[in-house]
Amino acid sequence: MRTSDVIVSIGLLALAVGLSPAISFDGTHTPEGSTLAVPLTAPAPNLAPSATPLAAVPGAPLSMPPRPLTPATPVDAFRSGMEALRQGKTDQAVADLEYAADQGVPGALWKLGRMYADGDRVKTNKARAYEYFRRLTTISADDSRVAPNSRFLSNAFVALGLYHLEGIPGTVKAEPDVARQMFHYAASYFGDPEAQYELGRLYLRGEGAPRDSITAARWLQLSAEKDDHRAQALLGEMLFKGDGVVRQPARGLFWLIIAKDGAGANETWINDMYTAALAKATDKDRELARKYLEDWLKKRRE
Repeated sequence: MRTSDVIVSIGLLALAVGLSPAISFDGTHTPEGSTLAVPLTAPAPNLAPSATPLAAVPGAPLSMPPRPLTPATPVDAFRSGMEALRQGKTDQAVADLEYAADQGVPGALWKLGRMYADGDRVKTNKARAYEYFRRLTTISADDSRVAPNSRFLSNAFVALGLYHLEGIPGTVKAEPDVARQMFHYAASYFGDPEAQYELGRLYLRGEGAPRDSITAARWLQLSAEKDDHRAQALLGEMLFKGDGVVRQPARGLFWLIIAKDGAGANETWINDMYTAALAKATDKDRELARKYLEDWLKKRRE
């Protein structure tokens, strides 16, 4: 689920100033607890620094005091940059945010990383995004999981994991094993649902680790319970088909129903999974799936 701009802005201001038991898919009890491995990061790429020259203002001095060359503090620069973004002043925003990021303000590092990763008011630049996320995880990796910046820090680990999974030409080579470590840290330490989904996918495909359907299902279950519709779809299909887990067609169909309702218009693969399962489901499967759905909705209303 996507956070609104308002929530992100509030969360970022907090940044500047500063697994439920898994279900058993193989018929055995799942022990709680896991050992967290500190994730690795790749060497910092050589990125050309950017600078925004100030234009000289001709004419007689104005009666109002001139704007200072830089905000008084790095935190002020971060706040100024966020305000400039809200006002559509991209050049000023990037300059202020870069100054704050150079001084190690976590919120500025994360925001610039997301801007360059998503092409948000700047040209997409994966190498620059990678560097901002890497610096954020380096300076904040030991922060508490309940710290104000934890949500954004876990997102940075997921972003780095995706870059290590796919690679960035000339900057980062594809290393699925490193990607798995990034996802595992964010999934286990922060309980990040996107990281749990990505980790489940790796185990399901045997990428970055040996294929393990049971482990994949456990991570997908954790993510699905936090409303990640992609995890709900993969888990639903596994359960419906009995793909490496005990077959539970009704529960699988239930997860596919939930996933279909949350899927975007371009995620046709989820609707295809749902349609295929529905066509093969028995009347008993459908009836029990509806019961699971009623219980799910009731619990969410409480």
